[in-house]
Amino acid sequence: MQLDPLLAGSKYDSDFLKEFHIPTYIFNDEAKSSHDPDPPKFPVLVFINSKSGGQLGGDLLQTYKTVLNEFQVFDVGKESPDNVLRRVYTRLEKLKKENDKFAAAIDERLRIIVAGGDGTAGWLLGVVCDLKLPNPPPIATVPLGTGNNLPFAFGWGKKNPGTDRNSVLSFLEQVMGAKKMEIDNWHLLMRMRVPENGSCDPIAPLELPHSLHAFRRVSPTDDLNMEGYHTFRGGFWNYFSLGMDAQVSYAFHSERKLNPEKFKNQLVNQGTYAKLGCTQGWFAASVFHPSETNVAQLAKVKVKTKTGPWQDLKLAPSIRSIVCLNLPSFSGGLNPWGMPSRRRQCNKDFTPPYVDDGLLEVVGFRNAWHGLVCLAPKGHGTRLAQAHRIRFEFHKGAADHTYMRIDGEPWKQPLPVDTDTVVVEISHHGQVNMLATGDCLSKSVNDVTSSSSHNSLQSDEDDNSDEESEQEADEFRKFGAANTFRIPDDFDISRLS
Repeated sequence: MQLDPLLAGSKYDSDFLKEFHIPTYIFNDEAKSSHDPDPPKFPVLVFINSKSGGQLGGDLLQTYKTVLNEFQVFDVGKESPDNVLRRVYTRLEKLKKENDKFAAAIDERLRIIVAGGDGTAGWLLGVVCDLKLPNPPPIATVPLGTGNNLPFAFGWGKKNPGTDRNSVLSFLEQVMGAKKMEIDNWHLLMRMRVPENGSCDPIAPLELPHSLHAFRRVSPTDDLNMEGYHTFRGGFWNYFSLGMDAQVSYAFHSERKLNPEKFKNQLVNQGTYAKLGCTQGWFAASVFHPSETNVAQLAKVKVKTKTGPWQDLKLAPSIRSIVCLNLPSFSGGLNPWGMPSRRRQCNKDFTPPYVDDGLLEVVGFRNAWHGLVCLAPKGHGTRLAQAHRIRFEFHKGAADHTYMRIDGEPWKQPLPVDTDTVVVEISHHGQVNMLATGDCLSKSVNDVTSSSSHNSLQSDEDDNSDEESEQEADEFRKFGAANTFRIPDDFDISRLS
């Protein structure tokens, strides 16, 4: 490979860059098989959403193409990751059958970089899971969206990155030192009887988000299909949420699709989030939103541990949002589960939250002010349960729609009012590989340092009751919050209309 003259003399020299470089013949059977004798130690495929982060996505795409072989850098808006990965792995298999040891090393060591919002990252994770590769590549995430929960959870930060050459090279250096970490993969199934009138297909904000390939109606030949029923399936890695927060997110995505020119940077996006939370009444939910739309009035919730039977989950009538959380990062970096004290763990059979323990943390929120508690030291939402499986059974005729969200991508879900109960069920569905830096917030059940860290935090925590009073929640308003809950410091609330 040719070294860019601008890199001569820097620590990012030819020896550094060749550890990531994949020669053209790996992608094109018409190219000559010319390459260094030693295969790269950290070969990468780079997937970038050029529409993410205002102009940042397009700029980042061009920089990666100048630093690496342009054939290993892809714009997800022009070619979907599933097509790219199928083509690349088909080519690798062909070369391996020809006893190409260089290609075999690429296959064994391959890593993926994905730059975009949480939806783009979830899209890549879903594609890798769907391909069922014998050696699935671990994934590093560049924070190029608004919330950036996935990058933040694994130490890649939550602020949009620089797009210049040095910023890209610095990120590649982090990829070189990152460790592989397994996280749980979760399956989402929704089933309802075919309605007599109308459609109950998910309604995305103006157009189907690309990550919602992970939530779609099953084909007639799918084993999950049942005659006389609509069955939808999907997957997530960070969270599934229902209610208040998903509705605000839906409004945000709709507004961004209508007026993309107004969403040029992360700060403006967060300000818009705050405005929508206010104008939709979630900071005064008891006034603007009738109690019959609260989760307890809409659905019965059941949970199941790994070994126990299904149990009804008791919900306070005021709960307007439920979050089923796998990673310690939600709504721009909040950790609504927090760290239960040892007393709380004993009283409610809670365990420390790990990303690979086969359990989801289930948290409830009453309104947007309730979310402010998460910004306080040791703050958290209302801890409801830890579960291996979760089931929502929507009451017949309780509402004609609700709002749902998986890993940053919301949709409006119509509910039939004249047929049987609608059931949404979440279950564990294997694991996927991520790349994590030394600043990773996520903890593994197999990591000894995780247990000692958890124990240290638990011993110091004075864990308040999960049934915080409205007065206690009011005390935390000064802390602000993130995305769904936060009013940014420089946002003029007097401008709200």
